[in-house]
Amino acid sequence: MQIRDVLLAPGDGAFFYDDQEAIRSGAIQDGFIYVGAPTIPGFEAIRIPASSLSVGLVLADDVVVWGDMMNVQYSGAGGRDPLFNTGQISDLMSRVVVPRLFGVDASQFRKSCAEVFESVELLRLPLAVEYGVSQALLRASAHLQRKTMAEIICAEFDLPLPMCRVPIYCQSGDAREINVDKMILKAVDVLPHGLINSRQKFGVNGQTFVEFVKWVATRTGQIGRPGYHPVLHFDVYGWIGQEIGLEPQSIADFICRVADSVPDFTLNIESPADFDSTQAQLENYAKIVSILDNRGSSARIVVDERCNTLEDIRLFAEAKAAHLVQIKTPDVGSIADTARAVLICKANKVGAYVGGSCTETDLSAQASVHISVATQADMMLAKPGMGVDEGFSIVGNEQNRLLAMLTRRRTQNENVG
Repeated sequence: MQIRDVLLAPGDGAFFYDDQEAIRSGAIQDGFIYVGAPTIPGFEAIRIPASSLSVGLVLADDVVVWGDMMNVQYSGAGGRDPLFNTGQISDLMSRVVVPRLFGVDASQFRKSCAEVFESVELLRLPLAVEYGVSQALLRASAHLQRKTMAEIICAEFDLPLPMCRVPIYCQSGDAREINVDKMILKAVDVLPHGLINSRQKFGVNGQTFVEFVKWVATRTGQIGRPGYHPVLHFDVYGWIGQEIGLEPQSIADFICRVADSVPDFTLNIESPADFDSTQAQLENYAKIVSILDNRGSSARIVVDERCNTLEDIRLFAEAKAAHLVQIKTPDVGSIADTARAVLICKANKVGAYVGGSCTETDLSAQASVHISVATQADMMLAKPGMGVDEGFSIVGNEQNRLLAMLTRRRTQNENVG
């Protein structure tokens, strides 16, 4: 048996779980908390500390490899899994998942995932379980084969060893101006997210948002190093649709006006509207994308809400219902499915953004880097947390270390050849 024991350890995510429905309905911020009653089941308050659960696989040589389970910041909204409950997940792990882990060949990553993640009474395991356990299984396979996690993914999916770095995208949280400055000084590839998640931040007819976009563009020229020219990426949490209306033509018109206000930049607009179902999201996003393409706009639509699972991602990619798909790793489930999702996007000539959530951990972020680099995603999220420095350091340093190891491996292979 390659897995001799399984350890479980409760932990903390790097940010908070938020009740998105309550925030969209106008909950007022008081300092760091939101005032009012929660609306999504499971939330005891609108904002609660993120919890996680670590799973450790004790291998035959007594090495322990870990993976972390958690849900995303806006759990229970937009078709996502419900709020993470450490007690319930721990019980399910002990009853169902741990016995399965003792029976797998931990050196075979995808085969192990398939065996461990079989449905229970026709129900899929919680996606957080798939996410955390698959991280541990990937690390186990990498340890047993004496390779990096990225090399395991390349071998499993018949991919060449990657040579190029993946652009990194940082998110600002509510400390927008300070964190934008940090991103510019660190020459982040894609910025700033902006957390435009309320009417106050979006403004009447979107004017507050437009002014912020123009400020970010101006600020890059004021304090950025010569030649620095990032992609501007803003997550508006459906507020264009909320404020402007849900007509695709009107949404596209507004996005074009925003893009015209920063003509020298590529502009990504994430979650411009929420059409309340996956099918409606698919149809209307495809219309918005078509309008923008026909106009030759530099703006790109990024889908997040209503595009969660691997099958959702396949539908949006095949329908060209986005220029860029956020592959939100805890929502996808098994990290093997994140790799599959990137490859599906690339096959359909749609951008693949390996995202995730501020609620994640250092371990899940590092595993995501290996998936992103192995599959050569178009960009990846600096995570976890909302502080910029920490997530950018964790993801950036892991990528640099990985590329150094892969360069050495390639040199060794060339010398042997």
